[in-house]
Amino acid sequence: MTRVALVTGAAGGIGAAVVRLLHARGWHVAAVDRVAATGTDPDVDTHVADVTDREAVEAVVRHVEDRRGPVEALVNAAGVLRTGSALDDADDLEVLLATNVAGVAHVTRAVTRGMVARGRGVVVTVGSNAAGVPRTGMAAYGASKAAVTAWTKALGLEVAPHGVRCNVVQPGTTRTPMLAGLGPVADVEALAVAGDPARYKVGIPLGRVAEPADVAHAVGFLVSEEARHLTLHELYVDGGASLR
Repeated sequence: MTRVALVTGAAGGIGAAVVRLLHARGWHVAAVDRVAATGTDPDVDTHVADVTDREAVEAVVRHVEDRRGPVEALVNAAGVLRTGSALDDADDLEVLLATNVAGVAHVTRAVTRGMVARGRGVVVTVGSNAAGVPRTGMAAYGASKAAVTAWTKALGLEVAPHGVRCNVVQPGTTRTPMLAGLGPVADVEALAVAGDPARYKVGIPLGRVAEPADVAHAVGFLVSEEARHLTLHELYVDGGASLR
């Protein structure tokens, strides 16, 4: 039987790269996003749902499992990025928490309850290196990613006795549509690579920003049997930017 994976944030960037990778490796992929994913393989099922809508999420999970079978891998790639000073009341903290934390929880609960009952499954949450390294102008974003990291790892501790693994991938600057929202892409990338002492930010030792596929391959490893003894783990994929 073909294994089933559910990927959120599947319409672009890292999520789309994960969909392509898992599909190429023989998974049946359910691609979930709040907008319809385009350009995916015809064998990939696409579903429109906002992860902040718990009832919509639960309906999608039921539909996928009724039609394709139990979800054995969940990749939480849905997320939003906002920047702003920690002193600013308009830093979109509530929006970031709603999507990056509560949204992940909605999807993960809907999927892992079945995993626990079956005694197997794997969850990978895509976070950010901002979860572990303070960034000026990213207090709310970093807080949301730190929170979802803690939530995913605590869940992993609870479900480990049931054969379910939960890990987190922490990307750094990655060439995605989300990156374009920070300004001219070439300038944003150049600054990320060089670093900015005025903002207490080191550069990227490997000298380049990540491609979505770089992060997708890390996800692919964590959902594979090669990582069967890894859980509660954070894997930083940032070219050394966090010095980890």
